[in-house]
Amino acid sequence: MMNDFTLGIEEEYMVIDPVTRELTSHDQKIVEAAQKIYHDQVKAEMHQAVVEVGTGICRNTEQARKEISQLRYTVAQLAGESGLVIGAAGTHPFSRWEKQLITEHPRYNEIINELQEAARSNLIFGLHVHVGFQSRELAIHIANQVRYFLPHVFALSTNSPFWEGRNTGYKSYRTKIFDKFPRTGIPGIFNSIEDYDNYVKLLIKTNSIDNAKKIWWDIRVHPFFETIEFRICDCPMLIDETMAFVALFQALCAKLYKLRLQNMSFINYSRALINENKWRAARYGLDGSLIDFGKEIEVNSRALILELLDFVDDVVDGLGCRNDINYVHKILENGTGADKQLAVFAETESFESVVDFITSQTLIGAKM
Repeated sequence: MMNDFTLGIEEEYMVIDPVTRELTSHDQKIVEAAQKIYHDQVKAEMHQAVVEVGTGICRNTEQARKEISQLRYTVAQLAGESGLVIGAAGTHPFSRWEKQLITEHPRYNEIINELQEAARSNLIFGLHVHVGFQSRELAIHIANQVRYFLPHVFALSTNSPFWEGRNTGYKSYRTKIFDKFPRTGIPGIFNSIEDYDNYVKLLIKTNSIDNAKKIWWDIRVHPFFETIEFRICDCPMLIDETMAFVALFQALCAKLYKLRLQNMSFINYSRALINENKWRAARYGLDGSLIDFGKEIEVNSRALILELLDFVDDVVDGLGCRNDINYVHKILENGTGADKQLAVFAETESFESVVDFITSQTLIGAKM
C-alpha cells in the first residue's frame, strides 16, 4: 500500500502505594528518573498520581509492542525504587480525587482555572493510539468513516467499572467522568481538512481554546502530527490487550484506505447514531448489543466484533499484525478488564484485592 500506517502508543498509569493501595503522588521522581533514559517519552500529567508514557514512531505492531513493553517495565522499576507500584486501568477502584495533588504547571493551572471541578475530578487513565498518514487531507477522510467502529473497539477495552469505592454499573465509567469536559466524545463529520482547520481557527479566534490540543474528542486528526489519534479506550491492564487495540485501529485505517483506492468508501454515520453505540459499550461492554445501522437492528456485541475482524481480515497479513489482532478472540472468550475486575470483587468483596489484581496484571509481558 502507498501509506505506511506507522504507529505510536500513549498510556497513562496509576501510581499506587502498595500498602494502602491508594493512588499517591510520586513527587515527579518517576518522571525525572525516566526522562534521563527516555527523554520526553515519559511525562507528568495533571494529577501527581499519573505517569504518561509514549512510544516513538513505530513501523509496525512488533516494534510498538517492544517499546511499550520497555516503557511499562522501566516505569515500574523506577516506581519500585520509590517504594511504589504502577497499575493500568481506566479508573482506580476506590481512591478519591479530592485527595489527589495537582502537578504544578502553567497549562494544568490554566485548565483547572477554566474547567474547575470538572478538571480536578478528571482522575482517569486512557490509551491513545496514533496511526500515521501521508497527508492530513487523507487522514480527515479516513477519520470520518472510522468513527463508526469506535464503539466496537471501546467495548473490548472497557476497564473502569469502579469509582471512589462504588460499583458504578458501567463497564467503562472513565468515559462518563470525561464527558464533563467540553469538546469530548464522538466528533461530527468534517467535509475536508480545511473545514476542520477553519473550525479550530474559529475556536482560537473566539478565545474558546488557545490550541487544537484542547479538542479532546475520541478521535481527532492530530494538530501537529500527520496522524489520526484514537482516544476512546480505557488504559488496558495487559500489554496483549493494548496491542490488540493498536492492531485493530491500524487495520481499520488500512482497510478504509484500500476501499478508497478502489473508489469505494464506508458510510459516514452521524455523531448522534454512533453515540448510541458508545453509550451501550460503556454500560455493557461485551455483554450487550450494538446497533447495526445498515440493517437497522440490534446485534450481539461479540457477533458484531467478529464481523469487524472479518471486515479487516484482508489487510492484516500485509500489516504484519495477525498475532496481535488474534488476541481479540481471547478477550471475547475471557472478558474485558472490567469483567475481570468485577469477578475479583465478586469473589473477595475487597477493593484492595482488585487493586492487587490490576498491579499484578500490568507487568505481564513487560521487559527491557
